[in-house]
Amino acid sequence: MSASVTPGTETPMPAASEQVAAARPALETPKSIQRDRLRLLLRSPPFMFGMVILLFWVVMAIFGPLIVPYNADDTDLLNTLTPPSGDHWFGTDQFGRDVFSRVIVGSRDILIVAPLATLLGTVVGTILGLITGYARGLTDDIVSRIVDAFLALPLLIIAMLVITALGISNTTVIVVIGLSFGLVVGRTVRAAVLGERDLDYIAAANLRGEKPLYIMFVEILPNVMPPILVETTVRLGYAIFTVASLSFLGLGIQPPSPDWGLSISQNYGLIGGGFWWTVLFYAIAIGSLVVGVNLTAEGVQSVIDA
Repeated sequence: MSASVTPGTETPMPAASEQVAAARPALETPKSIQRDRLRLLLRSPPFMFGMVILLFWVVMAIFGPLIVPYNADDTDLLNTLTPPSGDHWFGTDQFGRDVFSRVIVGSRDILIVAPLATLLGTVVGTILGLITGYARGLTDDIVSRIVDAFLALPLLIIAMLVITALGISNTTVIVVIGLSFGLVVGRTVRAAVLGERDLDYIAAANLRGEKPLYIMFVEILPNVMPPILVETTVRLGYAIFTVASLSFLGLGIQPPSPDWGLSISQNYGLIGGGFWWTVLFYAIAIGSLVVGVNLTAEGVQSVIDA
């Protein structure tokens, strides 16, 4: 027996377009994608642990001189090479300087030079990769061969040669490391640009008559930012290690700075005499900072790949 329907009480059927719209999930906007990635980052243990380490050293670099119990440059010839104790937590060096104070204050120079070198390398590499990836042809071939020639040599060797020729200064170290990293970043950006160059939105921009610079920096650049961000965090770890290595060799940050690499260079000969604390804590500081950067890079990479 069929149910009767009172005229005028029928429920109107939605239009076909409304049914499709209701069944189709809303498209994600760039802002929603960024919020999702941020939530994933905040839930990533490697990223959070790495950021804690980085923030600790950043705070020490900024406020370290106000926190440490002794002036990092003060000498005390009556208390040279004393082992760790309640008065000197990390002991003293051959000049009686407090190692703990020098480790904390020594974070400042490396956290200025390494990030600036990384920033320079990222900017140079991004511009280089956009130009070569978009232009292709003869421009790409010439630049790629030059880049391959430079990358055939170890970064440390190139840095030593250039710094020896131009003179030792923090500015020289920043420029040398930054330009060297720019070549590596440029190859990564070029590969990402090649993947975007032939997509429909680039063809549409060409049909609109947009200029190449507009297409590269307005259309393509936002879509290749994830690999650039990952490359930047990875390069920062390498920059920290390179700056410390150059300082150890006497070609980086110079005295009287309590820079970690420089302090290891000044004290490593004392290890044979059993004065291990004059070197160990500086090495731990370098290692912890590099680990913090690498963990942060790992977290960023995992979120981008998700």
